[in-house]
Amino acid sequence: MMAIETGGAIVKICVVGAGSIGGLIAACMAQAGFETSVVARGAHLRAIQAHGLTLIEPEGRFTVKLPAADDPAVFGVQEIVFIGLKAHQIPAMLPSLAPLIGPHTVVVPAINGLPWWYFFREGSAQDGASIRVLDSQGSMFAALDPHHIIGCVVHAAAEVSAPGEIRANGVRTFYLGEPDGSLSRRLNGLADVMVHAGLEAHVSDKIRAEVWMKLIGNLTFNPVAALTRANLREICDNPGLIAYMRRIMEETNAVSAAYGVPQVMSIERRLELAHSVGPVRSSMLQDLEAGRPMEIEPIIGSVVELARNKGLATPFTDSLYAMISELARHQPAPAASA
Repeated sequence: MMAIETGGAIVKICVVGAGSIGGLIAACMAQAGFETSVVARGAHLRAIQAHGLTLIEPEGRFTVKLPAADDPAVFGVQEIVFIGLKAHQIPAMLPSLAPLIGPHTVVVPAINGLPWWYFFREGSAQDGASIRVLDSQGSMFAALDPHHIIGCVVHAAAEVSAPGEIRANGVRTFYLGEPDGSLSRRLNGLADVMVHAGLEAHVSDKIRAEVWMKLIGNLTFNPVAALTRANLREICDNPGLIAYMRRIMEETNAVSAAYGVPQVMSIERRLELAHSVGPVRSSMLQDLEAGRPMEIEPIIGSVVELARNKGLATPFTDSLYAMISELARHQPAPAASA
């Protein structure tokens, strides 16, 4: 069990992938006094090492100095490891996390889309199955014992605005849950740490419902933003796009229901939430414009896979998947990190 003492910063935390959301988490944890380190690379890593990590939000900005490296092994065993990587980066990184993981280390993947661990301790006939588009070899559970994992759904918008600098919209909402739905001591301890760091952490006994609630927005707004180059507010103000996305949301609700997660929020309410976020650029649009691979499979390909496994027709989702996949096929290869 984690030794957590929020009044005295004894908790050791490593954030692997200190980009947009990872950088937000790391900055808040370090600012709160926790022993925080980050794994980053390239110009972002060098800027953090030289000048610290800066978080800019509407209400102000601050800079924290914290250990940063490109090799997790330099930091040793941690109590909490946050994974802030893009989904396609995680399979190759998981084996290198071993030096961070002790018997009681909690691993928190703060990632988009359906997570690779989705069916771990899920409790149905699919319990323990892999989602093939995310883990084609079925090896990710072997690379990281999934018993360390606590699920995390992120409701925050941020981006790396310059090396060593994270710009966020001020929303810091996270939903946390055990894969088996239990309200464990470690789950509540993790939430306490995050709240102490100024993050809005909610404990859930139905983390997969939170995954689908976030995903129904991600699956629509993210690819549409990349295809149109529009921000969330512009998409919400376009009736034609909203009508198209509404059909995709209906299909997504049918898929989640087939896996035991009925609609947890009305489509109208989900669209209202997206509109309230403001003129934010989606993560997939950010990746497209920066020449980085887009997170297509966890956000949309995984849902198509689950639909096919249940024999469900999803023609509107399929069309969006085909368009964003074709866009990715013509996307220039990303430049190597300097």
